[in-house]
Amino acid sequence: MVQTPIPPKLAKVEGLKTASNHLREPLATELHQDTTHFSENAIQILKFHGSYQQDNRDNRVKGQEKDYQMMLRTRSPGGFIPPELYLTLDRLSEAYGNQTLRTTTRQGFQIHGVLKRNLQTVIQEIVQNMGSTLGACGDLNRNVMAPPAPYKDRPEYRHAWDYADKIADLLTPQTGAYYEIWLDGEKVISGEEAPEVKAARAKNTHNTNVKDAEEPIYGTQYMPRKFKCVVTVPGDNSIDLYTHDLGLVVITDGQGELQGFNVFAGGGMGRTHNKEETFARLADEIGYVAKADVYDLVKAVVATQRDYGDRTNRRHARMKYLINDWGVAKFKAQVEQYFGKAIAPAKTLPTWQYFDYLGWHQQGDGKLFFGLSVENGRVKDAGDFRLKTALRTVVEEFNLPMRLTANHNIIFYEIDPAWRDRINAIWQQHGIVSNPAEIAPLHRTAMACPALPLCGLAVSESERVLPSMVDRIQVLLKQLGLGDETFVIRMTGCPNGCARPYMAELGFVGIAPGAYQIWLGGNPNQTCLAEPYAQKVLEQDLETFLEPLLVCFRDRRQTGESFGEFCHRIGFDELRAFAVSYEPKAKSRRIRYRVGLHDHTYATLKAAAAERGISMTQLVADALAAYVQ
Repeated sequence: MVQTPIPPKLAKVEGLKTASNHLREPLATELHQDTTHFSENAIQILKFHGSYQQDNRDNRVKGQEKDYQMMLRTRSPGGFIPPELYLTLDRLSEAYGNQTLRTTTRQGFQIHGVLKRNLQTVIQEIVQNMGSTLGACGDLNRNVMAPPAPYKDRPEYRHAWDYADKIADLLTPQTGAYYEIWLDGEKVISGEEAPEVKAARAKNTHNTNVKDAEEPIYGTQYMPRKFKCVVTVPGDNSIDLYTHDLGLVVITDGQGELQGFNVFAGGGMGRTHNKEETFARLADEIGYVAKADVYDLVKAVVATQRDYGDRTNRRHARMKYLINDWGVAKFKAQVEQYFGKAIAPAKTLPTWQYFDYLGWHQQGDGKLFFGLSVENGRVKDAGDFRLKTALRTVVEEFNLPMRLTANHNIIFYEIDPAWRDRINAIWQQHGIVSNPAEIAPLHRTAMACPALPLCGLAVSESERVLPSMVDRIQVLLKQLGLGDETFVIRMTGCPNGCARPYMAELGFVGIAPGAYQIWLGGNPNQTCLAEPYAQKVLEQDLETFLEPLLVCFRDRRQTGESFGEFCHRIGFDELRAFAVSYEPKAKSRRIRYRVGLHDHTYATLKAAAAERGISMTQLVADALAAYVQ
């Protein structure tokens, strides 16, 4: 007797998506209940609408309810934030949030601290002011990224922006749930879709669409996990091309006319500690498609992941695992079945480079653009440092649009040259370092995720501790005669990789409170995957751990070689051998705990640290350093 094989059990969230009536329930019902938080089932659907439920761990009190609050994330293709939207976000963060904004590594803004009872009001105002949060989270296409540089005399950048917008529209959920729940059914149109996008969505080429469905591309279960896209130009890796599920590279002719796109697929950062079957992965080059075929190609890739991605194990559900399990050839063959034709060989590309676009630049049409560094993306006022007020002043006075970068920074553009001195004066008046040459080299490229206290996944600090750790590394470099040597440092409070630490030259990945897994071997242009070097390094042992590595780098590097490139070339076995035999020369800065404080002094320090959004240890260290100097 032949037994019928038992189908694999789907992950719980797959049933929730199917039962949600295209992202409506139980969210719609629970929104109007007089509670401080959503149920676990509603939380999963809430993500598709651009929000995560969090609780402030700093405010937890044993025996009391958690301090529930919502984080909202904008959907901003190419990082575009019109002035009216920025001013709305600024105002909402003051009225309903925690008085800060945060730029994300996917070129959007986040508002933290929104209470459940205010969530509908906040989303309504965002949508009514040229914004959206739909699809900023959840198992579907996330914010489509593009290089933020607003060059008007380089058509390839215009094409990248244009297609980031169009692909975002193509893959936007079609369910009416978002407008029914948050805007009482009123659909606010912030920009009409291009006719070719509408036609491409409706076109059912080789069964890429789900027939007669409210969601023709996604169906009732949407994607197995989040799906991330990017559109960039040859040579510009300001958006970490290799970390995305799908990457498109603009190919133009000699006159700047768009011809088509090189296609990359299968990148992704998330992993789980002690689960070797989970891993970070670089995207593979798949081939080239003509301009006329790009929407069909995007849908073919999405359909392949939709239909063959793992819906039983969410740790194995990203498209990178499908490509890794199948191999590139099989994946490409399946995409071609949905695509309906062969994918051509990729065009030759120049070497990739990272650009941060900080400082003043010519836009190419007589106007200027300006890139402002925002440490770890946190937009706030703290003491003499009043970034939030400065940004509001610039936007109100000059009505400037902005583009957010993939490294937490902000670019203002369409600037009349006559406004330059006034804008510089605003930065200076508010304590903002605007000249990139005056930014400490390590801080310029460092990046951290928010982590504690709000992220439920974080096991260690990240945003609040990285600035002080970078300062300590900077001091160590000077002690070792490495002066203004710089390399890419990235930190996350958990292994999910939101700040892309696995592409860093020196990556910190939270593994326990005050402890980090160390990754080495990425490069300055983010084209090489780092590897785990040390399983657990305590924050207090930072200098002791790094000193032998930096001395080895100093003494054995090749001309022009960066720290990450050196680690990759020399290999970890040789690095470890050098570290074991190394006799330390620089004085260690271990944390001591023998200083006593009166209660009122402790309370003052705690309040001051909370106001600045940093730890008390960092505040005391900064104050003592300033006093000694």
